[in-house]
Order: sequence, then C-alpha cells, then structure tokens
Amino acid sequence: MTTTEGSRPDHIGMSLPARERIDAVLAAVDAELDRDFPGDRTQQQPVHTVYVSASDADVDTPAAWGLESLRIAESAQQTLDDLDGGRVLPLVLDRLAVRPIEDLRIDLEDGYGWRSDEVEDQNARAAGQTLARWAAAGDAAPRVFGVRCKGLGAAERARGLRSLELVLDGAGGVPSGFVFTVPKLRHATQVDAVLMICGELERAHGLPTGLLRFELQIESPQAVLGADGRATVADAIHRGGERLTGLHYGTYDYSAACGIVSAQQSLEHPVADHAKAVMLVAAAQTGVWISDGSTQVAPVGSPEVIDAALRRHHRLVTRSLEQGIYQGWDMHPGHLVTRWLAVFSFFREAMPPAATRLQAYFDRQSSEFIDEPATAQSLALVILRGLAAGAFNEADVLAVGSQCSADALVALRGSGGVLR
Repeated sequence: MTTTEGSRPDHIGMSLPARERIDAVLAAVDAELDRDFPGDRTQQQPVHTVYVSASDADVDTPAAWGLESLRIAESAQQTLDDLDGGRVLPLVLDRLAVRPIEDLRIDLEDGYGWRSDEVEDQNARAAGQTLARWAAAGDAAPRVFGVRCKGLGAAERARGLRSLELVLDGAGGVPSGFVFTVPKLRHATQVDAVLMICGELERAHGLPTGLLRFELQIESPQAVLGADGRATVADAIHRGGERLTGLHYGTYDYSAACGIVSAQQSLEHPVADHAKAVMLVAAAQTGVWISDGSTQVAPVGSPEVIDAALRRHHRLVTRSLEQGIYQGWDMHPGHLVTRWLAVFSFFREAMPPAATRLQAYFDRQSSEFIDEPATAQSLALVILRGLAAGAFNEADVLAVGSQCSADALVALRGSGGVLR
C-alpha cells in the first residue's frame, strides 16, 4: 500500500465488503437510537404544576392564588429576606402579580374524591369550560393546563373515562396547551390503553389525529420496577411515543406502597430519590419531562408554622433543582412564593459561571475547566432554562459572555455541544 503525503490510503486492510456488513449492522442501531432517543424537546418546560380540586377550580383560580401568595409573602417578609440570598424577591413579587401559575391541573382524582355521578359530571363539564376560557385568556392564564381524572384500575376506569370525555365536551375540543394526567401507572401495557383512548376520543369528537397529549403519574413501585426486574417506566416511555409528555412523581402513594410511615414520607426519602433517579435515567434524551411530587406541608397557621413551612418548601425545591428535576407540584398558594424564589435564585446563581465557561469554550481558550462538548451542552441548557423561567434576560447573559446569545446556545445544544 502506497500513499502520497497528505493523501488517505484507499484501505487499511479491512475489505470493502466487511465495511459494508458492519455499516449494515450499525445503520439499524443508529435508526433505533434516533427513534427511541430523539433528544430534549424544544418547548419550554413549566417550573411547576399546580393541582386544584375540580370542586374549587374556576377561571379566576390563578388570579386568586396569586393574590393569596402575595399576601403570604407580605406577612412572611423576614423569612423571605433570610432565604433570598440571590436578592430576587422583587422579581418573585412581580411574577406572582402577573402570571403566578405556569401549569395547572384541575383534579378529578385523589384531590377531588368520590362524589355522585351527577355531581362529577357537572364538575367535569365545568372544568372543560374553564380550560377553554384559560386558552382564550392570554398571558394572565396558565401557559399549560389540563385535568387529572381517575385512573385505569378496574374500580375507577369507567368513571375516569367518562369524566375525561365530559371535560373535552365542556371545552369544545382540545384547547391549546391541554394535557391530561394518567394516575397510578402500574404496568407498561396500560400505556397502550391510553393510546387507544386518545385515538378513540379524537375519532369520536372529530379531532385531528395525534392532538391529545398525556402525562404518567409514577406513584406505584410497580411503575418503577416490574415483576420481571425491568424498569417499567422505561418501557412505558417508549410505548407512549410522541403523545407522552411527562412523568410526575407521586410522593405519598409511592412512599406508602413502599411501607414508609407517614411521618417519614417526603420528597427527600431514599425511596423517593431512587424512584426519581430511575425516572431521570429512563427519560434521558427521550424528550419526556420529569416532575417532582408535592409536599403536604402548607404555610398555614402561626407565624412560626408558616416560617417552617416556607423554609421547608424552599429547601425541597432547591434540592430538586440541584438533582436535575426542574419541575414540581405545588398544592397551596404559599408554595408559589418559595417555588419562584428558589427557581429564580437557582438559575441566577448558575448563570454567571456557566456563561463564563461557555465564553472560554467558544473562544477555545484555556481556563481552570477543561470542558468537553457534553459539558458545554449542559452549560447552555441551564442558561436556556433560566431564560425561559424569567430568572434573567439575554442582556444579562451577554454581559458575562459576549458570544452566549440565545441563538448560539440553542445551536450549541442542538449540535451536542460540538463547535463547527
């Protein structure tokens, strides 16, 4: 074999037929990986999901929660000043006054309970009407919204399906931003049934195919680990396809099913961390979002009780963010205060070092960090999440890293962190 300087050899010993056989094997693998792991979704993930019983929810619920959250913030000024290490409280108060809730689920399941069919029918239709009005309300309404109906178990299946259909009836279709939550997943095959439900509802109501989207609530040990030892949630994700948008951890059902006594049930118990770690790994690079669960401790009562509840929730939200879980449940107006405080503080603290490292990466300059493409992609993602949440604006980022425009960060993220 001879070559001239600067040229490539025609071959290096491996025959062309052998190369073609190898390519044929790997081409099938490439196609499978591209199909199953398409990467992160480009849409903006909500920072939280608020659950409100269908008996209480109406078109004014977001505004009412915002007013109550502002009242709580005013009454707990000293606590919030102590927590506000990033000095973001003015930004939080602005957010609570304008659009306090990003994502709201009208609840017809555990937070609603069992009522007569007549009453639940009325509440389900009213929920649909409320969703339709939110869709038309613009910036003041939640950006994402939907319902949680009763699950797929034998005892509640018929009631849950009827309520879901009545919600769509009341809404006059599928409002923009609509998603429904499927509670108590226990077997991956249940996802096949959800897909059938979506298709049949679209057919029956004359809706475009593929319009309905759903989330799965992971609140059973069987949803994490199946009888065959496999991760049920991973199977469920790939069965769900493009219709499946998220996985939500159910704190208390899951903990109880694992035998954890009520006093120890929380988002930071080891069984919760294990479940969420499996969820994160299973959903990685699939485009399915992960949401943490809720805390049942609300800032209600004496000043001391309110102080402790606000500090607890702020700590739990911060902990979730540090673990790479960027969404969680909020169950009380007071949770909105510490949700936004923790979110804004987290991203504002993360942005300057991330932009500094990315600027060095763009310039191909040496620094104390030797960042690889995957790390650069992660740095870009944290800035983009902060921008989407409203923790800072593009000018703030450019003041730290002059090449770190939103367009450049999106391009870097899409390239897998590889500079061209």
